[in-house]
Amino acid sequence: MKDLVKLYARPKLNSPSMLASWPGIGNVSIIVATYLERKLDFKKLAEIEPSHFFDPIGVVVKDNVVEAPQFPQSKFYYWKNKGEGSDVILFIGDDQPSAKGYELANCVLDVGERFQVKRIYTCAAALTRIHHTELPRVWGVATSQQVAKDLEKYDLVQRGNLHIAGLNGLLLGVAKERNSEAACLLGEVPMYATRIQNPMAALAIVKVLTKMLGIEIDMAELAQLASETREKLKQVAAEAMGEYIDYFTEPIWEHGEEEEEEEE
Repeated sequence: MKDLVKLYARPKLNSPSMLASWPGIGNVSIIVATYLERKLDFKKLAEIEPSHFFDPIGVVVKDNVVEAPQFPQSKFYYWKNKGEGSDVILFIGDDQPSAKGYELANCVLDVGERFQVKRIYTCAAALTRIHHTELPRVWGVATSQQVAKDLEKYDLVQRGNLHIAGLNGLLLGVAKERNSEAACLLGEVPMYATRIQNPMAALAIVKVLTKMLGIEIDMAELAQLASETREKLKQVAAEAMGEYIDYFTEPIWEHGEEEEEEEE
């Protein structure tokens, strides 16, 4: 960890929990993490050396001058809870590496171990047949039966068997290898809207996660974004249905003209 992680602070944290986040379907995890970062007074904690995990595939040119290669950032922040809840360490990764994901997950957990994190959380999207006009539910999975039992009090959906892709899922498996407590909260996302940012699912997760961590934040901004996105989806769906009807139906008058031509 010493060679890969640069520490900017060494705060004394009270039984901290960690939320780790990478981009994923619907950008659900990143929306959750960045919203918490903006609404709470997080301070810079550490940063992972990106060149060990990422290979730049090009450069940016400005005014005919080539700039130095840019790498995705992987940063840690910390927040001290002035209430009765636990302190929080927040990790946000700009991107997921094409290789060395397992090593990166261990690196993130090394930082958590350094600050004696009691439980790690990740977030993800749960692809379902839910309609975009419905309120998404939150699923919960854990690395042990004990943690799963703790999640029961939050009325999370228990789906039994599923697959969580990417580092938002892999981190839990690595945590289990290391006998660390971890859980993933998955917000329901329509199967037909995987390429659209989904603040609806993120809002559902934030409502649960803040209860788990003993955090109070203003959710009005995220709720407004969720409402606006839901309306946009309604509009897109209506336009798509209109195009579908136009393509697969034929005006009556055109049909009649064809019949007259055949009779002649």
